[in-house]
Amino acid sequence: QVQLMGSGGGLVQPGGSLRLSCAATRIFLDTNAIGWYRQAPGKQRELVAAITSGGRIDYSGSVQGRFTISRDDAKSTVDLQMNNLQPEDTAVYYCNTRPSVNDYWGQGTQVTVSS
Repeated sequence: QVQLMGSGGGLVQPGGSLRLSCAATRIFLDTNAIGWYRQAPGKQRELVAAITSGGRIDYSGSVQGRFTISRDDAKSTVDLQMNNLQPEDTAVYYCNTRPSVNDYWGQGTQVTVSS
């Protein structure tokens, strides 16, 4: 059974930073593109960043220049470094493959940006 475990959310003030991690087996990361998605209250879930097994990276326009997605092969994780967080970044963040697979959605991790 595939498990994608996301972690690292929390409460941060505007302008602050958080780092999210998505853990999976090395084999899984080597054979799948991984995306970080988010869903804010009352909004559709959206892809914010993705990285392929070959290292190609894509960002949504709303996070470009503020968020950085990367792979840590030693820890077998895909990490999302989020800088200069703003209240509109408040959402539940999920990791999944790209394209997403329904069975891989977990509970997500809450990120709240508030003063």
